[in-house]
Amino acid sequence: MTSILYKKALYLEYLTVGYNVLEGVLSLLAGYLAGSIALVGFGFDSAIESLSGAVLVWRLAKHGHISAEEEERIEKKAVRLVGVSFIILGIYVFAESIKKLYLHERPEPSLFGIIIALFSIAIMPVLAYAKYSAGKKLASRALVADSKQTVVCSMLSVALVVGLSLNYIYGIWWADPVSALVIVAFIVREGVETLSEEKTCSC
Repeated sequence: MTSILYKKALYLEYLTVGYNVLEGVLSLLAGYLAGSIALVGFGFDSAIESLSGAVLVWRLAKHGHISAEEEERIEKKAVRLVGVSFIILGIYVFAESIKKLYLHERPEPSLFGIIIALFSIAIMPVLAYAKYSAGKKLASRALVADSKQTVVCSMLSVALVVGLSLNYIYGIWWADPVSALVIVAFIVREGVETLSEEKTCSC
């Protein structure tokens, strides 16, 4: 039963990496063309999500082939990397959003970006729940932490749709960087909590 759960978790991470690589490339391209920090931030979030998924693929693939102590060490390292990735993303999105607001950098409307975000809103919550459920059953802190990062991707998708839609429909340019700022506090909080979990577990 446990081996089946590990295989399921591994497949979920393969799906996470594959989807987010595609989403990240498209979002970064759309964000670059439109000058949208919300889209660019979303693209980088997808890149970090891909990194997080790759870390989990590495961790899950080691199960059953190494000692319990070594597996625990890898688990802690994976949790730490996921937590740090949250912090990096939060700092980047915050800095770029403030800069665009200060300089009044107006993004172009992006229907393509709205479509990308809507796909993410539909897919990410399902993927996050599946990873969270598998992580709880396997008592894997790294997989649970990664599922939280997928939730962040879903939340950022909602903020992205709101910001891009306001700009696309009403021409409210500042909605783009403001929508990116909305999610920053949540991203940083999740990063801090994830890193705190890692430290608590090592005590």
